[in-house]
Amino acid sequence: MTGTSFFSDMVQTITERGRKLLSFSPRAERLPSGLTGLERLCEMLLTSRGEASGMALAAEILQQWSRLNDEQQRDFMLLLSGKFGPDADKLDKAIDTYRTERSARAVLELHEAAEPRRQELIRRLNLAPNGISTLVRMRERLLELKAETPDLEAVDADFAHLFASWFNRGFLILRPIDWSTPAQILEKIIQYEAVHEIHDWDELRRRLAPVDRRCFAFFHPQLPDDPLIFVEVALTKTIPETISDVLGEKRAPIQAQDARTAVFYSISNCQVGLRGISFGNFLIKQVVEDLRRDLPKLDTFVTLSPVPAFASWLARERHNEKSDVLSIEDKTALAALDDENWTDDATKLAAVRAAMLPAAASYFLQARTPDGRALDPVARFHLGNGARLERLDFLADRSARAMRQAYGLMVNYLYKLDDIETNHEAFAQRGEIVAAPAIRKLLRSDKPGRAVQAKVPETKKASSKELSS
Repeated sequence: MTGTSFFSDMVQTITERGRKLLSFSPRAERLPSGLTGLERLCEMLLTSRGEASGMALAAEILQQWSRLNDEQQRDFMLLLSGKFGPDADKLDKAIDTYRTERSARAVLELHEAAEPRRQELIRRLNLAPNGISTLVRMRERLLELKAETPDLEAVDADFAHLFASWFNRGFLILRPIDWSTPAQILEKIIQYEAVHEIHDWDELRRRLAPVDRRCFAFFHPQLPDDPLIFVEVALTKTIPETISDVLGEKRAPIQAQDARTAVFYSISNCQVGLRGISFGNFLIKQVVEDLRRDLPKLDTFVTLSPVPAFASWLARERHNEKSDVLSIEDKTALAALDDENWTDDATKLAAVRAAMLPAAASYFLQARTPDGRALDPVARFHLGNGARLERLDFLADRSARAMRQAYGLMVNYLYKLDDIETNHEAFAQRGEIVAAPAIRKLLRSDKPGRAVQAKVPETKKASSKELSS
């Protein structure tokens, strides 16, 4: 932390000296503002050779951008798209050279010419004090705009390309979060928790203070007080069947050394602007290693995960007259779901369970997006990490959100260390979902075994409000 603070202070000092230099520079003309002024400043930054003046220009651009309204920020992104792409003349020349020479040098020149100028611009903007945090917020805004302005896809690709390097696992720092962690970080844990809401400080204390609870977060050196992603872990004797087994106020804590199971019950991505930059797979594997080192008796590593897309999928199947998943009898039983008090009726409860669990097995093992991937976003995350679909937990979470998204269904994914790589390859290379025999037995023998393609556009990637483990 001390080293980071010293570096930040040094950058700030250099930037301030650069501002003084720019104030006397005839090129700066008192640093123009507005969109046209921002374009000029960006051009100046790209041609700047001085370190101090470059930092000062970068800081001025980011400060001016932060003061733009929504429409002006959209115009700035379009400016990056239209005016700061590859140099067309240079690219044409490099293409012609490659067509005639096909040498290593020609390939290098073509590569350099094809890079959009905005990539170098973004790199230089990162030199400003707090540049990386502002750029993350900038991409957050870009993601909002991209949905309605497809022309910005290339700009977002450049941000994502650079962020993938800047937030490489080698630069990230894994830190434990406990009740002694500074308050400004604990406040962000409350703020960013996206799976099982933390309502107050007492609830946070119940998740961090007991000896059978752990929390870990990844940090970037330039964002030392702002977690990128964090995971909450419960140490238990067995695999839990409900979230109340983990978070119940009246549960009896156990000694950490008595635990045999580590339960990853919530993962929350904290920075929307880093969407698509993978942290979770590294986080889980690193935490497993740390837990095994500290508690060698742990032999089971599982999740207790939500199923955020299940209810909407089941609703479509219930209304699909040609459903390959639900029989007429199933649809009759599941009609009880339309009664908000269905869990209070033992007969309805039993009928729903009998119809829902086989349907859930089909959802996980057979339902696919239009491009052939597993439909559930959380499943794609954990299966892609090498986990096994271990158990379906009926009515495991009775919170309002869980009932709305999945009728209370939750899932255990098992991270069996000896099988992680094999499972990952099966899923990544062949799309094969590795599942426990008990789940496969739930598939009805009288139902077609083919993959069921989703009847709607692909489910979006797991967001910070959906991703759990």
